[in-house]
Amino acid sequence: MNPVRQTSLLLQWQLRRNSDSMVLLVLVQALLAMTTVLGYKMLIGDVTTEMGRFLATGAPTVTLIMVGLVMTPQQVAQSKIEGTFDWMRTLPVPRILFLVADLSMWTLIALPGMVLGVVIGAWQFGITLSVTPWVIPAALLVSLTSAAIGYGLAVVAKPTVAQLISQTLVFVVLLFSPISYPASRMPEWLQAVHEWLPIEPMADLMRATLDSQHFSVTSRSVLVLVVWCALAVGAASYALRRRV
Repeated sequence: MNPVRQTSLLLQWQLRRNSDSMVLLVLVQALLAMTTVLGYKMLIGDVTTEMGRFLATGAPTVTLIMVGLVMTPQQVAQSKIEGTFDWMRTLPVPRILFLVADLSMWTLIALPGMVLGVVIGAWQFGITLSVTPWVIPAALLVSLTSAAIGYGLAVVAKPTVAQLISQTLVFVVLLFSPISYPASRMPEWLQAVHEWLPIEPMADLMRATLDSQHFSVTSRSVLVLVVWCALAVGAASYALRRRV
């Protein structure tokens, strides 16, 4: 069977298997985007125009990262507990296609929350964003990278461990990552750490494509993100082939 056809069937099966919770998953991401904007506003108080731009462009980034690094490993861990994960691996289908189908599903789940976060942020802070056509491939790259990292974690680690790590990442992403605020506010050692992690490049890329008149992204950030994406997809694919 054609690999494209196989991937399409796997994606349809995953969407139907999660149909009962699909609406809730999308709703949770939409609420996350809203609370990222409105919650930070209550914490900060008077929001300047510059800070408003960080919040408006940071909300969609948080949504994409949360789906990949948090929800993906939790759902994969749950499927391992239920036995559906092992059952799918018995199908006569290249295992790389399982990864492609799952990453496509999680990307589809993340996109509505991303769009809502941008709209609410721009409306709430009264700012006009200069969105570029590159925002679509940028969002796909961010979603693919975070989902591949989360997927690989869930495949390699035990379900309980994967869920605990994903819950810990919630605090890292929301509070200790330069997504909704500039990196200059963090300690120097933490700034140095984020220079090699994919989270800051994700935020920089999304900001530059959502508001190109006020933000830019360096070639180094793009390179770091692309390398992380390649490594994450390769590692997840390798783990799928090696694990029995």
